[in-house]
Amino acid sequence: MLAVLAIGLVLVVEGLAFALAPSRMEDIVALIARLPVEVRRLLGLAMLAVGVGLVWLARQMGAI
Repeated sequence: MLAVLAIGLVLVVEGLAFALAPSRMEDIVALIARLPVEVRRLLGLAMLAVGVGLVWLARQMGAI
């Protein structure tokens, strides 16, 4: 059930970004495409670490 909530929240944030600034999102996607694979991998790992940290924090605060 929490997975459904998490996916829903991600879709809300992604949808909001595309709805409010679609042309800016195109620029961001083009910028990411120009980055070397190693940099994209590091960005992905950093986002993963931040996500795990936020989930841990939410658990510590009793949200989960």
